[in-house]
Amino acid sequence: MNRLKTILSLFMLPLLLQAQVTLDECQQAAQENYPLIKKYDLISQTTDYSVSNISKRWLPQISVSAQATYQNKVTSWPDGIHGVFQQMGLDMRGVKKDQYKIGLDINQIVFDGGTIRNQKNITRLQGEVQIVQNNIDMYAIRGRVNELFFGILLTDDRIKLNEDMQVVLKSNEDKLISMLKNGTATESDVNSVKAERLNVMQQYTELLSFKQSLLHILSVFCGKEILSLRKPDVISRVMKNNRPELMLADTQLKLINAQEKMLISNLLPKLSVFAQGYYGYPGFNMFNDMMHHDFSWNGMVGARLTWNIGSLYTHKNDNFKIDLQRQQWENYRDVFLFNNNLQQIQQEESIEMYKKLMTDDDEIIHLRSSVREASESKLKHGMIDTNNLLMEINKENNAKVSKSIHEIEMLKQIYDLKYTTNN
Repeated sequence: MNRLKTILSLFMLPLLLQAQVTLDECQQAAQENYPLIKKYDLISQTTDYSVSNISKRWLPQISVSAQATYQNKVTSWPDGIHGVFQQMGLDMRGVKKDQYKIGLDINQIVFDGGTIRNQKNITRLQGEVQIVQNNIDMYAIRGRVNELFFGILLTDDRIKLNEDMQVVLKSNEDKLISMLKNGTATESDVNSVKAERLNVMQQYTELLSFKQSLLHILSVFCGKEILSLRKPDVISRVMKNNRPELMLADTQLKLINAQEKMLISNLLPKLSVFAQGYYGYPGFNMFNDMMHHDFSWNGMVGARLTWNIGSLYTHKNDNFKIDLQRQQWENYRDVFLFNNNLQQIQQEESIEMYKKLMTDDDEIIHLRSSVREASESKLKHGMIDTNNLLMEINKENNAKVSKSIHEIEMLKQIYDLKYTTNN
């Protein structure tokens, strides 16, 4: 039977390895499945539309208007002059009080002091800030996947150790049953070992349930069913820090620099050319319209230079505000690096601690196994009771659990350090 199990295990091994999922695969799947990933495309499209709209400011700005008015007073000739016109036979009735216009205005920017260029740059950088902020939110998923992944690995190891302990307890239970038949053991000895085995089986059920719960949560995160995990290898530690929080600070500083350039653009004069035309009454020829109340075409072209000197009033304070924002983001970066470096130090010390603990784990397990085997021999010869044997079995199992914890925790600290520095 055991031989058949071995053959089946060897046959199924390639399939099991193929079904195992790595930590990198879990993290990638979790990020691709997380709803927040859709925000990248939304940010990109919004930025593109905004930049496109700003670029259109270079196109001629056209406005159409229509108006009808009634005035209580209009341009007219003095009574003396009006009388002279009447003597000359001229009907100078003056401008009518009801007036109408349908007009078209066209304005074309020639020089804007770099306002449009800077506004486009600001808009792009604002989009980059949103993307980097989204990167930070997405990056947090990696930390949550790490917790689930290594929690499953640790639980899986404890399940295997629990199975080994059940085998040891069952073996001793069978020996005690045989000794009971021979009169060299009591029924209470058998019951003690059986009760301990049943207790371990209960722990086994709890561990299986806990593992399935973690696997289900990880599967929901990744958007696909995950049944088995592959233990990651020990990797070399890289100290370069590539966290998205640092990218956020750098992008914000670029945005502040662009806003600073916009302040300069606001100080410069603006030059544009324009054309205006309308069909209506009265027109530009006022004298003719005072005699003939007819609709006419009217138009003009020209150039306009404007300079809003009001920006000078607030320019100094605006520069101070920009500088304060720059200092705030520089401080944000310094604070993040300080806390991040502290976290790296703690994780590196934890890695070294677990390495030192692991150097003695195998020796401790070997010694505990020797003591347990000796206790089994002593029980067989009636030199110790079952309680002492169970104590030694538990000590051996605890030593194996400690080794498993040290190994998994060391791996977790290494990959947590990788998460801390984004390497």
